[in-house]
Amino acid sequence: MKPSINVLGDELQSCSSKPLTGWYRDGCCNTDNNDHGLHTVCCILTDKFLQFAKSKGNDLITPAPQYNFPGLKAGDRWCVCARTWLEAAEKGVACPVNLEATHEESLQIIPIELLEIHAE
Repeated sequence: MKPSINVLGDELQSCSSKPLTGWYRDGCCNTDNNDHGLHTVCCILTDKFLQFAKSKGNDLITPAPQYNFPGLKAGDRWCVCARTWLEAAEKGVACPVNLEATHEESLQIIPIELLEIHAE
């Protein structure tokens, strides 16, 4: 696992335990070299973002019990793929982010200034 540092250079905070999120399902947006989607952006989901993700083939709404996935709704917090969030931002449908819970690896793809604009 990569060091648990957020985009502000501080200790990575928890994103969500209900629903339990994260590449490791530890509540944090931690990552490692196997996380090719870079699930590192702690988002406060909106209906527009959820519909956007679904239109891109990432249905976060429909429960998938076989994967212990409850399905998500607006207001839930979730570790989202950095590229998906960036694409949503470029389309004007980015959801708010929690900077304290967004992993520094997100900065490989998303400029800090853009994240700050969307900070909760």
